[in-house]
Amino acid sequence: MGGYPPQPTVPHPLWRDKARPALTSRGSADRMAAYHSLNTTGFARHGHIDISGWSPMPTYRVLQADVFTDRPFGGNPVAVLPEAEGLDEATMQQIAREMNLSETAFVFPPTAPGADVRVRFFTPEREIPFAGHPTLGTHYLLALEGRYELQEPVTRIHQEIGLGVLPVDLHVSGGGVAHVVMTQDLPTFGPEATDRGLVTKALSLTPEALAPGHPVQVVSTGLPHLIIPLSSLKAIEAARVDRAAMDELAETLEVDCFMPFSLETVDPAKAVHVRMFAPRLGVPEDPATGSGSGALGAYLVRQRLVNATPTTTVILSEQGLEAGRPSTVRIEVDGTDDITAVRVGGQVVKVMEGTLIF
Repeated sequence: MGGYPPQPTVPHPLWRDKARPALTSRGSADRMAAYHSLNTTGFARHGHIDISGWSPMPTYRVLQADVFTDRPFGGNPVAVLPEAEGLDEATMQQIAREMNLSETAFVFPPTAPGADVRVRFFTPEREIPFAGHPTLGTHYLLALEGRYELQEPVTRIHQEIGLGVLPVDLHVSGGGVAHVVMTQDLPTFGPEATDRGLVTKALSLTPEALAPGHPVQVVSTGLPHLIIPLSSLKAIEAARVDRAAMDELAETLEVDCFMPFSLETVDPAKAVHVRMFAPRLGVPEDPATGSGSGALGAYLVRQRLVNATPTTTVILSEQGLEAGRPSTVRIEVDGTDDITAVRVGGQVVKVMEGTLIF
């Protein structure tokens, strides 16, 4: 009989919402030329194949970094779209779900006076006004991209976010960024959890796991976290989310992020061992939490759980060990009873770059 059998109509990746026209059996040379035309341009007419009027799919660059670590595959990953102009809110939310990380950051030109850049943050479930490790990762990557004129020892830039305009400091050495430090909002101390049994149930622990003498309290330096003091390293390592109890607690206290901590640590050089759960935001467990670390630092200083000083208290936190992504977070708190500034910083490494096509 000769020739090729009829070809089915299937989608071609260069076309949006179009099916690939069937190819007739006109010989292998003709078929190869047709495929070459499709795969190299995606536009012109080729004989009986009419692809006029079709347009290529939009593409956006995506960068990824690991934050609060000095090596790849540790810390907390963040995806960053450094040129996000043209994306609407619904599409950004879809992209954040596709990235499936704690947060994805989208970079735009600034609209507020005094800002160098505007950044929006999305979890897999919703937009949030402020995020810690995505801030550090975003500006580290933008510095690598040459978006900032770096000057030693510190280059300060200002980011426009949902909370307003806040400074970010790039600590520069040898022409590169050694680490990044963000200034957070002044702390607010919110409601305390009165049902301590519900708190421990939300973490699948017994009531004895709570450290006595200190409140379970909502604290925010931009994004509210429920700070939960636990009695031992063993207790925090055993914590598991009870979703029904955690949802009940979240509704009662109007908070989505749960941060248990222990003053017992794996690394003796660290002051505190931390975990963070935010299942309502699509984050089962966060390997490193910049926004929550600022709130935790303010809580630790106010409760005198660390050796606080009137000028600046420095706290090193370990997180992510249970998630298999070890992280080190540096927290700085100015003041004691009257806290005047909270900063969170750490190292960042770039691990990936590519193109998003849709």
